[in-house]
Amino acid sequence: MANIPENLRYTREHEWIRVEGDEAFVGITDYAQSELGEIVFVDIDTIGETISQGEVFGTVEAVKTVSDLNMPATGEVLEVNEALNDNPGLVNTDPYGKGWMIRISISNPAELGNLLDATAYKAIL
Repeated sequence: MANIPENLRYTREHEWIRVEGDEAFVGITDYAQSELGEIVFVDIDTIGETISQGEVFGTVEAVKTVSDLNMPATGEVLEVNEALNDNPGLVNTDPYGKGWMIRISISNPAELGNLLDATAYKAIL
């Protein structure tokens, strides 16, 4: 069974968000990385852009497929995890820690209510 931390919120597309004040970290879930397989490249070129909830902020490439990354909440992309350039496998080995993908400023905190908690996320797997 996938690791699904209780302190995060989730999208139906398998992204997670960890809110810290008016900023948040975003990545893909343990379930998503296990389904994708070995991550070989993370492509995010939206730094400085404001991306709406549900819109694509980048892509993740595995050996077998390329998948879109969907924004869990509207916000400006403040930072991309540069460590993934040299070691995209961090998404596989530590999806909720060193494998985070972007840091954002949250534009509309009310949107967080549209996301799944850990119990609801487990129910859709």
